[in-house]
Amino acid sequence: MNNVYSVGQVNAYIKNMFTQDFMLKCISVKGEVSNCKYHTSGHIYFSLKDETGTVNCVMFAGQRRGLAFAMKNGDKVVVHGSVSVYERDGRYQLYAREISLEGAGLLYEKYLALKQELEEMGMFAPEYKQPIPRFVRTLGVVTAPTGAAIQDIRNISYRRNPYLQIVLYPALVQGEGAVRSIVKGIQMLDASGVDVIIVGRGGGSIEDLWAFNEEEVARAIFNCKTPVISAVGHQTDTTIADFVADLRAPTPSAAAELAVYDYRSVLECFREYETRFGRGLERHLLLTKSRLRQYQTKLSYLGPENQIREKRQFLAQMQEQMESVMNRRISDSRHRLELSIERMKGLSPLDKLKQGYSYVSDENGKNITSSDQVKAGKLLSIQLADGEILARAEKIRKVNRGKIDG
Repeated sequence: MNNVYSVGQVNAYIKNMFTQDFMLKCISVKGEVSNCKYHTSGHIYFSLKDETGTVNCVMFAGQRRGLAFAMKNGDKVVVHGSVSVYERDGRYQLYAREISLEGAGLLYEKYLALKQELEEMGMFAPEYKQPIPRFVRTLGVVTAPTGAAIQDIRNISYRRNPYLQIVLYPALVQGEGAVRSIVKGIQMLDASGVDVIIVGRGGGSIEDLWAFNEEEVARAIFNCKTPVISAVGHQTDTTIADFVADLRAPTPSAAAELAVYDYRSVLECFREYETRFGRGLERHLLLTKSRLRQYQTKLSYLGPENQIREKRQFLAQMQEQMESVMNRRISDSRHRLELSIERMKGLSPLDKLKQGYSYVSDENGKNITSSDQVKAGKLLSIQLADGEILARAEKIRKVNRGKIDG
């Protein structure tokens, strides 16, 4: 008989075959994006298609740094990753590690090359990320002094904490000299002892944001002893500075919200603590009173008077149960006696005599059951229901086989 395997065993075997294929471990596939969905968990699910077929793809949240643009349906892309089997559904799919636009320009290719180089050097590693202090008193900002970014940062920061001090380094954020200006601003604010530094600007094209993709800026952020929040461009823009920074904000406004604690929320938190403390104290008092009442009830229940009352009630219940059982048994016995009487009545000779039958015996009282026991002239006694008849046999007739003989 052939071996029978479970579905899980078959899927695991097929996955093992895919795993052992060297080409499928590191493969690049180009095609058009379709069915692109950004899941709330951070994963991206999509399909690659061309004129000959379709392949399902997924990029997990941990690999999102390999996507430097906002991917959407219709994009022509090259997906680098591995092909494997998803055992639960029994289907294969392409697990993306890096996605690039097909036919990207020289600038974008340079961006990808530097990104890969710095990542291999460990500059993006999470173990080098510094935590952002929860309570910031002095905020350093490296951005253009006249742009919308600094206005957004100031408005949101002061709204959240009016006692905050903001130190601005007016830097060039694009064009010639921008890289050196940004680096110098990071170094000076780091040396001044601010609590957090925001480095950023408003959105723009890849050319406009290119200063934040230079290696000098990346190294300045990496070497900075003060925690750095990058806030370059809009939510869909991603630069090298975003990967190196200790925390990435999608916009300058978001960077201010991440860096500055809400002073009003602290006050509200204190009020909430006060309310919770009062409620807890009240709840504790109520619980203590309830326990005292329980102890009082328990003592009352265990007292001699209550015990005697309980025993009396128990004895009364037992007496009622015994009387009920005795009455039930007497009733059952009476019923069985009546049944026996009725049964005996059916077997009584007197009842038979009353029905027209008689009992015949000879002069010695012996029961006559056959005509052979009687001779002519023999004295007989006939018992009826209401008396006895003494008779003498005059003639005997014998009935046999339907004939009567004289």
